[in-house]
Amino acid sequence: MNTDSTLKLPRRIAGLHELAYNLWWSWHQEARELFKSLDRPLWKITGHNPVKLLHQIPPYRLVAAAEDTAFVKHYDAVMDKFKTEIVAPTWFCNNYPNLAANLVAYFSMEFAFHNSLPLYAGGLGVLAGDYCKEASDLGIPMVAVGFMYPQGYFSQRISDDGWQQELYHQLNFNEAPITPILTIQRQPLKVKVELDSRTVTLAVWLVNIGRVKVYLLDTNLEENSPTDRQLTARLYSGDRELRLQQEIVLGVGGVRMLRALGIGPTIWHANEGHTVFMMLERCRELVEQGMDFPQAAEQVRNTSIFTTHTPVPAGNDAFQHSLMEKYFRNYWNSLGLNRETFLKIGTQDSDNASFNMTVLGLRMAQQRNGVSQLHGAVCRNMWHCIWPETAENDVPIAAVTNGIHVPSWIAPQIARLYAKYLDENWFARHDDPTLWESIDLIPDEEIWNAHLWLKNKLISSVQARARQRWSENGGSPASVLAMGALLDAEVLTIGYSRRFTDYKRASLILRDLNRLKKLLKDNLRPVQIIFAGKAHPNDHHGKELIQEVCNLARSPEFGGRIAFVEDYDMHLARYLVPGVDVWLNTPRPTQEASGTSGMKAAVNGVPHLSVLDGWWYEAYNGTNGWAIHNDANLNPAEQDAADANELYHILEDKVVPLYYDHDRNGVPHGWIQMVKQTIRSNIALFSARRMLKEYTEQLYLPAAQADTSLPQKSASAEEHPRRKKMTAPANS
Repeated sequence: MNTDSTLKLPRRIAGLHELAYNLWWSWHQEARELFKSLDRPLWKITGHNPVKLLHQIPPYRLVAAAEDTAFVKHYDAVMDKFKTEIVAPTWFCNNYPNLAANLVAYFSMEFAFHNSLPLYAGGLGVLAGDYCKEASDLGIPMVAVGFMYPQGYFSQRISDDGWQQELYHQLNFNEAPITPILTIQRQPLKVKVELDSRTVTLAVWLVNIGRVKVYLLDTNLEENSPTDRQLTARLYSGDRELRLQQEIVLGVGGVRMLRALGIGPTIWHANEGHTVFMMLERCRELVEQGMDFPQAAEQVRNTSIFTTHTPVPAGNDAFQHSLMEKYFRNYWNSLGLNRETFLKIGTQDSDNASFNMTVLGLRMAQQRNGVSQLHGAVCRNMWHCIWPETAENDVPIAAVTNGIHVPSWIAPQIARLYAKYLDENWFARHDDPTLWESIDLIPDEEIWNAHLWLKNKLISSVQARARQRWSENGGSPASVLAMGALLDAEVLTIGYSRRFTDYKRASLILRDLNRLKKLLKDNLRPVQIIFAGKAHPNDHHGKELIQEVCNLARSPEFGGRIAFVEDYDMHLARYLVPGVDVWLNTPRPTQEASGTSGMKAAVNGVPHLSVLDGWWYEAYNGTNGWAIHNDANLNPAEQDAADANELYHILEDKVVPLYYDHDRNGVPHGWIQMVKQTIRSNIALFSARRMLKEYTEQLYLPAAQADTSLPQKSASAEEHPRRKKMTAPANS
């Protein structure tokens, strides 16, 4: 439990300690440059982790920095900006000053803030991390609750036969931007949760995300049994009972932890079904205070928001009634309920044997939403059974389309162009669509040169990874070549980085290998594809998809034009997303709730090529990328064949010719017009800033108004024309 957070720094630059332990630095380029300037090679070796950097840097380097006039000037500027931004007036306090006391508690199973804190598996965690960062920028009063996973999600290693291997690494708490929460007596704060017939003790860690505090629960304590100490060790175990235990710890323990800290949220936001036991725990508190369960449930419901990210029934957590009985047989009495009434809260009529966490969340929250307009329609169709007397289009599930935290995902080279030609302070108004109407002011040559720099950076980074594997004697020559050693910066490069699972259809582009080979090996206009992503440890078919890609990447037939880059994480994403020429996404229609990787590419001017699903259903306008259209009447096999054929057609007849149509100076002006339209049409609408404002105005305000008299939502919350409620497609 001990962690050494003391760093011996010269007094003149002692503020580096506070800065390193607040991930505000991770989305402010000048702060990252400050740490990098201390020791550039060490910054790279430590994975851009300032806490680790400050622990490992030789003391004389710090003394020299404190005496360096240029460094001190840079330090003062960064620290002044840091201190100012943390306390400066914000959008929230300017627009809703009477809401300042209404704290939001945001619960999530995973958070992706930075690769120095690997508490995430994929898109859900990245969304939650971006959510917290934007909440800080907008000044939304919020705390977040999650798990401190010392082993996090796995690191991926690809064997010589192309099979995914999972490696788990213990996080060194002394080299991570976390601090333990202590009592007044300087002892670790602890809370307790009952699991079956035993009590588990939880410790709490703090992560600072600008203004937002994130509290992480940890069971790795001496007073817990060896089994219970592993409860929070890893993210997403395949064991159903362990998953249930984790969700009890997060939901019930998270509420108790906030109470122990003296934190009293008004608004409670459950990010996906993993977290919704926190609603039952709040009911239990109210019943203990004298309410009956219906009264308690109504009060909890009025102040709860539930966000679902899962567009297929099988993807929602459900537990057998027998397992629920094991862990809740004493708990339901504290709610004033019997067994049947308790189980009914989370049970669908169509599945009388399972307690469904999404059903619980939908029934226990007054404000409910999907994460894109199309996903909202799919949810209304999928969960119509909960409101059978209501017309499907009136099912009370709204939609707030996901967005990305633009400062976190914009490449510095692109950000400088926006500042130079659009507005020096463009970050402050990047959700204003009128700002991007001036994108044509940026010369084509400058956008193209910035992109080429990023593309070269990507390929050199991929090649460095391959070289590192070779130097470690970690793979056969063919496997190392398959990692991207033969990639060419002058070739049209497609990026595909997704979780490898069946519905995302990673192999769709591999369906006709002869046709693909012609694209990849064309002498005049070649194409190359970079794949990356992980399969869940228990997803055998997902691992087979990775193996299929790796086998093709090793094959000389494809001339080194296919690469699979192992162990995709946030660090690699910052090279891959802005460095490819086209971002590819091919999910089975209506099974992609939102998808945010394409938004990150679009911020950097990388056009999207995707099935019309998730966010792309709203974003595509015919000039800002390419769409694979679907026929709802086809069965899955026919749909795959049709979609693959259209994908090849788009690449052959549209993407490749446009990319290689250069002027005498090597600038593809037609392509750059597509790039500019990508930027113009997407950044404002698919930013986390727009997303958080919509959550505040459409969901948080009604929840706060359950206890407080407040004005109705402001004019800025008016729906964009593409944000009208829609009906689920026929094939959903």
